[in-house]
Amino acid sequence: MQAPAESLRIDRWLYFCRFFKTRSKASAAVTGGHVRLNGERAAPGNRVKVGDRIDLVRERLDYTMTVTRIPARRGPAPEARECFSEDAATAARREAKTAALRQDRLLMPTTAGRPDKRTRRKLRERRGR
Repeated sequence: MQAPAESLRIDRWLYFCRFFKTRSKASAAVTGGHVRLNGERAAPGNRVKVGDRIDLVRERLDYTMTVTRIPARRGPAPEARECFSEDAATAARREAKTAALRQDRLLMPTTAGRPDKRTRRKLRERRGR
């Protein structure tokens, strides 16, 4: 069995820790500026080491975490969760934001099936069009 690595490319780390379904999506997020490594904008080839701080924006939700372990493979979710420790304040803000989005979704006008003319008008007004 090979020895655990001391560093890993950031796109592979995000993929191994299950933040993205594919490595190409992880690489695209890093290239697009959604990932910061130790406060600096990251490139897909940047190396992640234990103790590094990663700021990630995924699906308009913020994640701030510290690398605790370098994974050897893309394993099960419990194994992936051991590779980082998340900032409690960021997790609380993310939970509040998802709850607010969920509540907003419940306040939207609904109809059984396809929206009628009146409901479509209300939806357009809510979106500001």
